[in-house]
Amino acid sequence: MQILTLNNGVQMPQLGFGVWQVPDDEAQQAVSTALEAGYRSIDTAKLYFNEEGVGRALRASGIPRDQVFVTTKLWNDEHDYETALRAFDASLARLGLDVLDLYLIHWPCPAQDRYVEAWRALEKLYSDGRVRAIGVSNFTVETLRRLFDETGVVPAVNQIELSPELAQSELRAFHTEHGIATEAWSPLGSGKGLLDHPLLARLGAKHGRTPAQIVLRWHVQIGNVVIPKSVTPSRIAENIKIFDFSLDDEDLAAIATLDSGRRIGPDPASFNWMG
Repeated sequence: MQILTLNNGVQMPQLGFGVWQVPDDEAQQAVSTALEAGYRSIDTAKLYFNEEGVGRALRASGIPRDQVFVTTKLWNDEHDYETALRAFDASLARLGLDVLDLYLIHWPCPAQDRYVEAWRALEKLYSDGRVRAIGVSNFTVETLRRLFDETGVVPAVNQIELSPELAQSELRAFHTEHGIATEAWSPLGSGKGLLDHPLLARLGAKHGRTPAQIVLRWHVQIGNVVIPKSVTPSRIAENIKIFDFSLDDEDLAAIATLDSGRRIGPDPASFNWMG
């Protein structure tokens, strides 16, 4: 497993396991399977309603706490400073943890215009040692610049929609300039639509890998943190087997041609759902 060092010195596995859309009663088994397969980073969120299931899996695993990197996120209706602090306490309680590894603002919700206030709450949690690193999710260059201008801690991570179909080159370059790690959600793009592309089939045949492994290897080689999700044990095991081969320059150039700029999820510049 490859490790990235975040801008505050904290180390984070480059490949993690995501649990978006995994019901709480299934999350324990899915996370347990992932941990058994060798994953050591788990990404959840308050909105996913499965923090308790994730916590059960962590406790049942017997793996020392300091060997598993756990991320969760602040939801959009909790950007008020005091509310954000209480939301963190509630997430930590559901996870059954004393300290969190990474806490993210899930969306900036620019129309609400309280993400700077939320970030100040995260800075407080970080300064108090309750979370080892803080970051954001779905932030744009504009919303990141505002955090830089008005607060004191540069986010360690920005978790964004990113796949060969939406390579986000400009935003990734901005992250690199400012020492922010890029983390990809929906890393396999539109799923079957992308994974059935003949280019990925050709590269898979070349390397003796599945199209999904080719895409995940692409993420790792261009420097992304990546969090594929599956509840299928064989795919969970398959997705972690990407560290014993490499794509060459020709492969990377070919994958770059798949970038259409098409989103699967909402546009962060206009997404303001409180739900």
